[in-house]
Amino acid sequence: MVPTSKRLRPPVVAVTGAASGIGRAFLVKVASSAAFRRVVAIDDQRGDVPDVTWRVLDVRDPLLANRISDIDVLVHLGGDYTLDADPAERRAYNLRAAQTVLTASAAARVRRVVLVTSAMVYGAAPDNAVPLPEDSPVAAEPDTGMVGDHLEIEALVRRSLRSHPGLEVTVVRPAAVVGPGVDSVITRHFESPRLLSVKSCSPRWQFCHVDDLVSALEMAALGTVSGVVAVGSDGWLEQDQVEELSGLRRFELPAGLTFGTAQRLHRLGVTPAPATDLHYVVYPWVVDCAALREAGWKPLWSNEAAFKQLLELRAGRHTVVGRRLSGKEATITAAGATVAVLGTAAIVRVARKKRRV
Repeated sequence: MVPTSKRLRPPVVAVTGAASGIGRAFLVKVASSAAFRRVVAIDDQRGDVPDVTWRVLDVRDPLLANRISDIDVLVHLGGDYTLDADPAERRAYNLRAAQTVLTASAAARVRRVVLVTSAMVYGAAPDNAVPLPEDSPVAAEPDTGMVGDHLEIEALVRRSLRSHPGLEVTVVRPAAVVGPGVDSVITRHFESPRLLSVKSCSPRWQFCHVDDLVSALEMAALGTVSGVVAVGSDGWLEQDQVEELSGLRRFELPAGLTFGTAQRLHRLGVTPAPATDLHYVVYPWVVDCAALREAGWKPLWSNEAAFKQLLELRAGRHTVVGRRLSGKEATITAAGATVAVLGTAAIVRVARKKRRV
């Protein structure tokens, strides 16, 4: 019989992508937590967080298995989700990294792996339930964008669970992430001068602050929650509330014009992100965080507070035709570009109608 003291010994946790972004934020959290016996930081460069064990290597390296043989739990945050990345290269990196983490963890007899995807995998649709239960089907459209990356990673997880039944894998699906350093299709949507909306449909806005994502990841790492776990602020904001808080006004266009034009822009290379990205700024995809709530977790940030910080962080940034005018060229996103281009198209149509009169 295993002594109780040994069974309850705090686990050793490893974090990939530990030198920056959400990986670093999570590393800071667990480095100061008594819930973990030791913390190992994995990245291709050494970071600045002290009092942890740094292991410098590429997370895609098959030798990862040799470097995590002493690990109980691995939290994988080493993905590439930068807006200006080449879609094919980004997809290849993310899938290779996730596959290596899962295979290496199984080989090294790691007890648990935690991965982050997105609540976007549920899909955004005008008839979505608000909120969506965690066990709702994955209904997002496979595409070349980041949503497609998340779908592929979750497919890898399902295959891994069949191949390695002894490995526990928890998938954390956050709502729209906001906080310092976050740059996404959602955050850039609010850098545009007007908010695109589709006629006869209004989005509901749910956010997930980085602080709340980190605390949810800690619970997942400890095994307090497992399986598929949605995370976000309680409830949601209506479009009218978002407009009032931001001071931005909407302009409405028919769905067919919106998505048809966006797809043409993507095919022409004007926007690297697919038209399906627009679904997430015009249709609801609010999630019910039941597993975390039942485990006693509470978000520190309300949707309103998280949104206000998003607005503060975007201060001085302006996205016009998908380009951020900050003295540097910025990536073109489907949301930003289509807002601007479709807005121009709407003006042109009105002008043409006036000329005909």
